[in-house]
Amino acid sequence: MTSADFRRQLEGYGLTTAEILYRRPDHDWLLQTYVWQEYDLFPTFPELKKFLSFWTKKLDGTLFMICIAHSRLIRPSEIKTINSEFKLQ
Repeated sequence: MTSADFRRQLEGYGLTTAEILYRRPDHDWLLQTYVWQEYDLFPTFPELKKFLSFWTKKLDGTLFMICIAHSRLIRPSEIKTINSEFKLQ
């Protein structure tokens, strides 16, 4: 049984990290950091856009800056089939 994250990686998703700086609603002169991490598609980032849409509609902290890092951890061309299996006891 394969995990959902592994299947997403095979579909081209890669680990995306976004560092979000936002203004505190009670003290808007003060910036706070939030780190978001999820598997997402480069370069459109649909999951990140969905999260940021939720943020702007439902949360009070005004977004100040977003820094995005993306890495493709595994691609279908990196998978090799094997003909045998060895078990160590």
